[in-house]
Amino acid sequence: MRIFASQLAKQRFAVFCLIGALASAAVGFAGGLMWMRERNPILKEPTFNNLSASYNEIMSDYLNGAEPKALIDGAAEGMVQSLKDKYSHYMIGESGEAYVQNYESEVVGIGIQLRTENESFIIDSVIKDSPAEKAGLKAEDALVSVDGKATKGINMDKLVELLRGEKGTKVTVAVQRAGRAEPITVTMARAAIPVLTVTYEMMPGGVGKVVISRFAQKTAEQFEDAIADLSKQGMKGLLLDVRSNPGGLLVPTIAIANHLVPNGKTILQVVSKDEKDVHTYRSDQKEPWKLPIVVLTNRHSASAAEVLTAALKESSGATVVGETTYGKGVVQRFNQFADQSVLSLTEAQWRTPKGSWINGKGVEPNVKVELPAYTELAALPSDTVLKKGDYGDAVKTLQQMLQALGYAAKDATAGVFDTATDAAVRQLQQAESIQPADGQVRESTTARIMELLRDKLEKEDYQEQKGVELLIKQISGSK
Repeated sequence: MRIFASQLAKQRFAVFCLIGALASAAVGFAGGLMWMRERNPILKEPTFNNLSASYNEIMSDYLNGAEPKALIDGAAEGMVQSLKDKYSHYMIGESGEAYVQNYESEVVGIGIQLRTENESFIIDSVIKDSPAEKAGLKAEDALVSVDGKATKGINMDKLVELLRGEKGTKVTVAVQRAGRAEPITVTMARAAIPVLTVTYEMMPGGVGKVVISRFAQKTAEQFEDAIADLSKQGMKGLLLDVRSNPGGLLVPTIAIANHLVPNGKTILQVVSKDEKDVHTYRSDQKEPWKLPIVVLTNRHSASAAEVLTAALKESSGATVVGETTYGKGVVQRFNQFADQSVLSLTEAQWRTPKGSWINGKGVEPNVKVELPAYTELAALPSDTVLKKGDYGDAVKTLQQMLQALGYAAKDATAGVFDTATDAAVRQLQQAESIQPADGQVRESTTARIMELLRDKLEKEDYQEQKGVELLIKQISGSK
């Protein structure tokens, strides 16, 4: 869970100041040094001389030369790494900016969502009022090139990099549309595109399902909009899905809890270093929430997702269904510097409304339900062709996916792309009309395998099924 800090202002320290007669210069100099040491504790450390001397010697004598900023960034990275805290990081320049963008409410681009199909990039949907919509791009258009660079043979990450850029900059996209012989080429200006972290749907029986993928700046607003729309549709119970939610910002998490947790009830306790200060967040709910709540969790629900889960479980009587959560009971504050670098530092721990510290333990579900093993498999590499004779973890994952889909490679050696694995791949390719059906796992085969697994999970999502079952019972019992 993270807390924003305002951007740090540059601190400039005067060594000394001439005040009054010239005769007071020595006193001013000594006083200035003492003031610097008080304001900069690092100057009191004896080993600071080592750092200063090393910097000077590198800048003066290193054979290949060095950049001052690179040395200082390296020193900052080293300080944070010495903490041996997996949640504290120093991220330099663009890496820091990318980190911050994870929690912002928008990204800069053209406003399309893509999927891969037969080694092509297909527009899955076009965001309303986006540059892409205004330029006339449509769902099912196939991307041919971006700024003259062919999309064939590149991976999704590279394509996204080509499409994104600074707000207002131009990008030219060529697409192939069904029924047209020649590609359509359009040029548009990149714009800020809202990032959706909340999706929702009305399910049978009056169950309103809300999925929160992470907690970013606009998540609470998106949640409120979802609840308002579901209420209009006659929602009678809330199924809140925070599975695989890695957490995020504290402020939107508290705002959502305020909507669901009874007024005055505890949401969480934040405990500072050495337990010098304990800040208790309590709900300031405006309108009572009267509907039953079931929360879905898994082992990847972490940080802010655990805050909300624990608050709903302990202060609202919600039922938690699924798996024990990740167990991240600490809070980071991150500061972004003028060069976009970011320091994310663990500064506090948090406890549940009942005072439990879940770090390393997680939040236990009321009803434990596990998903099939295939849901934990890593994704297959989209930019690598797997074929007969290959071996390794990716091949082992492929074999497990084939087995889950009913294409078991009989007598196959685990992790080895042998004759049995080749036969199983060919069988799948033929059944799914994937060309060429030659036993090689290219991006088209990889994409289809992932689609089939997603479809399979929709039918075998036992956690969601149990959550709906419990909500229906509560809804029926409240009549």
